[in-house]
Amino acid sequence: MAHAGSERESGETKDDELRLSEAEIAVHWKEEEYFHPVPKFVGQANLTDPAVMERFSEKNFPECFREYADLLTWDKYWTTTLDTSKAPFWKWFVGGRLNVSYNCVDRHLAKYGNKAAIVWASEAEDEPIVSITYQELYVRVNEMAALLRDFCGLKTGDRVTIHMPMVPELPITMLACARLGVIHSVVFGGFSGEACGARIVDSKSHVLVTMDGYYRSGKLLDHKVNADIAVKKAESEGQKVEKVLVWKRFHDKLSSPTPMVAGRDYFVNEELKKFRGVLVAPISMPAEAPLFLMYTSGSTGKPKGCQHSTGGYLAYVTGTSRWIQDIHPTDNYWCMADIGWITGHSYIVYGPLALAATSVMYEGVPTYPDAGRPWRIAERLGVNIFHTSPTAIRMLRKLGPDEPKKYHYNFKSMTTVGEPIEPEAWLWYYHTVGRGQAAITDTWWQTENGGFLCSTKPAIDPMKPGSTGPPVPGIFPIVYDEHGKEIPAGSGKAGNICIRNPWPGLFQTIWGDDERFVKQYYAKYNSNKSSKDWRDWPYFAGDGAVWAKDGYIRILGRVDDVINVAGHRLGTKELESACLTVSEVAEAAVVPIVDPERGRVPEVYIAVKPGTKASAEEVAAKVTLAIETSIGKIARPRAVRIVPDMPKTRSGKIMRRVLASISNHMDYGDITTLSNPEVVEQIRVQVQGAGPVEKKVGPEDIRRFGETT
Repeated sequence: MAHAGSERESGETKDDELRLSEAEIAVHWKEEEYFHPVPKFVGQANLTDPAVMERFSEKNFPECFREYADLLTWDKYWTTTLDTSKAPFWKWFVGGRLNVSYNCVDRHLAKYGNKAAIVWASEAEDEPIVSITYQELYVRVNEMAALLRDFCGLKTGDRVTIHMPMVPELPITMLACARLGVIHSVVFGGFSGEACGARIVDSKSHVLVTMDGYYRSGKLLDHKVNADIAVKKAESEGQKVEKVLVWKRFHDKLSSPTPMVAGRDYFVNEELKKFRGVLVAPISMPAEAPLFLMYTSGSTGKPKGCQHSTGGYLAYVTGTSRWIQDIHPTDNYWCMADIGWITGHSYIVYGPLALAATSVMYEGVPTYPDAGRPWRIAERLGVNIFHTSPTAIRMLRKLGPDEPKKYHYNFKSMTTVGEPIEPEAWLWYYHTVGRGQAAITDTWWQTENGGFLCSTKPAIDPMKPGSTGPPVPGIFPIVYDEHGKEIPAGSGKAGNICIRNPWPGLFQTIWGDDERFVKQYYAKYNSNKSSKDWRDWPYFAGDGAVWAKDGYIRILGRVDDVINVAGHRLGTKELESACLTVSEVAEAAVVPIVDPERGRVPEVYIAVKPGTKASAEEVAAKVTLAIETSIGKIARPRAVRIVPDMPKTRSGKIMRRVLASISNHMDYGDITTLSNPEVVEQIRVQVQGAGPVEKKVGPEDIRRFGETT
């Protein structure tokens, strides 16, 4: 593949290379071979007609999305498929009315009432599996809706903040909110009380729903304490929380030593007894009414409340669940994400349940008590569709590379989501986890997008390791340079990926901040601020990408995650992929450090596989050679550091921001929410020595290190 910097082997740099536009990223990845879906999968797939791309072509836009909307039950059919009158605040299926809770629960009762809707596994392996049928889900959602309406006084348009772990009571609470037209804001259970409080303030919630405790890495954690912190944080900023509803992890005992506050805190399990058997008629909502807020998180700035719609969002996640993940009502589908993220909203709760599938939930850490846990769950519950992140794939490969071979499960399809997956990790996922039989959908999308944007259509397109694939039906991407000039497919050059058209799953705005919404996502490539034509408003994703000649797109990661080394813009994801070609390497993180001569240079952190016999010096030498071989000497790292473990969030993502701060002698900030905060000081001492932190570099000297990738 062509790339900038052809003189790198001799160390020379051309003037034009130094003038690379900010959008262009040097690309050195080779294109991998194709893998084709097996006939058994193709024979049962929901989508096998290649003509789908013609039906969803630009000439048929936006009416093509009727196919997704027609998967739902509407109280009133819409009059306008796409309203662009207030661009870029798009409105989908205007005039239509429906209820999300009805579509995910009620309408399935006649045919699937006795079928499992949710199957839940505790982290404690000796605790019984919990199976909730659609009929049971219907009863429980109605009772919770009655409690929210009659006990809390909530009405359509009110906001509720939910700070809960991965338990069935979480989707029950979400669906109860949706039944009333109440807007829910789910906060990832691993977030701190302060983070929850900030989201309460922004959404102006008066009710917080939480849980007393839950299991994580074998420990029963006190979660109620976070509610007290959240309420205190909110009230310090002028937002009063009137009621805190606390679900009990165990019905017959408490899981938290933190006391209840009289007149504010109430156990849901006790209050629900007053509403036993109460039915609440689902409120018919306008298609464009907000369904939920999903807050993005980052290292800096105010969290953004992405506002997602009712009709457009549900139509999009239902359609993509059916076509891209190939979910049937008969499938046992397990997405190993957390409902606190958009993946969990779209592809644990709303998409699968709208299709009457069985959605599997797991409470805890996938590697507890060992790396065989996911495969034991899959075997026991008959999981046939598996969905997880590259982070989890790398972790499971690191800790139990041969564990999948010990268990009898049969995956027909597997999905990856959340970040680009390196070919080495993809191949292990395909051969070892999927046994060469499962179709892989490597998906690209974002919190703001609602659902998949790029992926192979699993029964139609061949798979290509490291490439997310072509755009999904109805999505029209484009890759721009910094000045709005298109970078054509097959050029070998990378730039900023944008989506030229709106789509039903796209968020409506940033809650309470329309100006920020336009500025961040549309202003960069907008050609006419007064235009009501969607063609003038490309959506700026903030990711770098290269579009191959075959139409497949490779996502290079956040535009922020690029190191400009003497004019060469190197993607950190590509550097990390080179590291993973070394057999001893389990995980790799590349961060930029300030260099007085070259501006930035890469520094590499490596965690090795258990049982590795090679010395740290030998592994470091192999890593350096791999980078120089696949990319060039311009990418040679300043140092390769072998560390005992990577600092990780509770969801398993490597905190590159912390590593970058250590390398640059900066304050690494708050690490209390990490799953392994103790490793940070070990790494700091290893890099900086045993003395106190010596700050050499200020924050203004370094670009933001992408915390979420």
